[in-house]
Amino acid sequence: MVSEAPPFWWQRPGVQSALLSPIGWVYGRVARRIMDKKVRKTIDAAVICVGNFTVGGSGKTPTALTLADAAIARGLKPGFLSRGYGGAVRHARAVDLVRDTARLVGDEPMLLAQKAITVVSANRVEGAEHLVAEGCDLIIMDDGFQSASLVFDQALLVVDARRGIGNGRVFPAGPVRAPVIDQVRHADALVVVGEGDGADPMIRMAARAAKPIHLSRLEPRNAAQLLNQNCLAFAAIGDPGKFFATLEQANVRIASRRGFPDHHHFASDEVDDLLAEAELYGLQLVTTSKDHVRLMSGHGKALELAQKCAVLDIDMVFDSPHVADAILDAAIASFKRRRAGV
Repeated sequence: MVSEAPPFWWQRPGVQSALLSPIGWVYGRVARRIMDKKVRKTIDAAVICVGNFTVGGSGKTPTALTLADAAIARGLKPGFLSRGYGGAVRHARAVDLVRDTARLVGDEPMLLAQKAITVVSANRVEGAEHLVAEGCDLIIMDDGFQSASLVFDQALLVVDARRGIGNGRVFPAGPVRAPVIDQVRHADALVVVGEGDGADPMIRMAARAAKPIHLSRLEPRNAAQLLNQNCLAFAAIGDPGKFFATLEQANVRIASRRGFPDHHHFASDEVDDLLAEAELYGLQLVTTSKDHVRLMSGHGKALELAQKCAVLDIDMVFDSPHVADAILDAAIASFKRRRAGV
């Protein structure tokens, strides 16, 4: 998958998506066969997969962190499983916050590891077994919904309410990872993040399939520190616009905004430009926690940029306070049935 989404993916279907649709049809057929795979590995722990319909961000990582908080509050030992996109690690290993960097293990695992033990592995079965060996009784997968390598006890599909699934076409004609109807068929619930009507088609599809629909929002935890300042906001995430909108909803003044491709490692000239613009106009630099951990893995000016940035921390908040516990209950009940051979 590519990290920089072509603009036409998020526009009404046109010539470019039409020309690529035959390839998308083939890709979708392969993805469907993989998802329908019957032989999947069972793990001796409850498994929750947090995935999304499309390439790029939708709110998976905040959802995974919220579920981990709920699990820890119940006395469980959760562990995160990640492919470590953007990192160099392939064989299963636990993230070490002292020695590892985003370049080695990926930016999202560095964030997840601040909450609970996190294993990165290109082989998800190997990674899951590593977590079980570490004593985890709950595995939360950040992505991997379409991989079909593990038996899931709960499979969640996260969708952004503002931009939905773009043009709705399957990769590379659009951002969708597999035919939408097949993804909904394999999901246990839909998590809708934010406000807007972009996710309405998926909500209607999930409702017709009698799948639970959980509404949620992203709430800034520390936006007050940025009030009364003019900010230069920058982000290299799946949807930088979501970050800018979150700042604006918190009444943060954005004097300048810069968006970059997801998982982007900033080049020296980009770092210089950001530092120079902030100094010239007296702006407070602000970015996401994911971008910050990526900058901290750099050297020289990248570290200087990281140190001068304010970091906007966010929390995923479900509209109903009981949603996270309900998801955990369903996963644990499924695991118990699975272990009993029912």
